[in-house]
Amino acid sequence: MGRRLALVLVALGALAATPVPAQADITAFWGTSPTPSTRSARGISGGVNLVIVGFEVEFARTAENLAKGAPSLTTGMFNGVVQTPTRTQLYLTLGGGFFRERLEGEGETMFGTNIGGGVKVPLAGPLRLRLDYRVFNLRGSPRYSTPQRFYAGVNLAF
Repeated sequence: MGRRLALVLVALGALAATPVPAQADITAFWGTSPTPSTRSARGISGGVNLVIVGFEVEFARTAENLAKGAPSLTTGMFNGVVQTPTRTQLYLTLGGGFFRERLEGEGETMFGTNIGGGVKVPLAGPLRLRLDYRVFNLRGSPRYSTPQRFYAGVNLAF
C-alpha cells in the first residue's frame, strides 16, 4: 500500500513539474456599452495563457453620443485571467489600468479596474468566437463610474 502511494505521488509530482507550453491569442472585438445609453465599443486584446491562468492586455474605445450626453470612454487594461482547460473555454478576468472619459472636449483621465468573464467557442482551426462582459470601476470624478460593456470578437489562438 505504501509503495503504491509513493508511486502515485511521484507520478503526480512528475506531471506537475512537466513544463506546459504557453498559448497566446489575440482578439479583435466589437460590442456595446449601455452606460448611460447604448453606444458602440471596439477594441483589441492580446494574451498569454497557461493551462488555467493567464494574462491579457486590452485596449478599447466606446463612442461618444452628444445627443444623449454619453461620454466616450477609452480604456487600457492589464488583466489576470482564470479559465477552464477545455476546448470551449469559460473564463473570469480581473484587472486594472487607465481610462479616459471625454464629452465635448472635457473629461477625466485616471486609473480604473474591471471585472468580467466570458467564453471562447471554437469555430475552425485556431479561430474562436469570444463573448465577453465587463464591469468597470472608474476612479476620480468620471460622469459614470461603473460603465459596463458586452462584446463579441474574433479570437485567433497561436
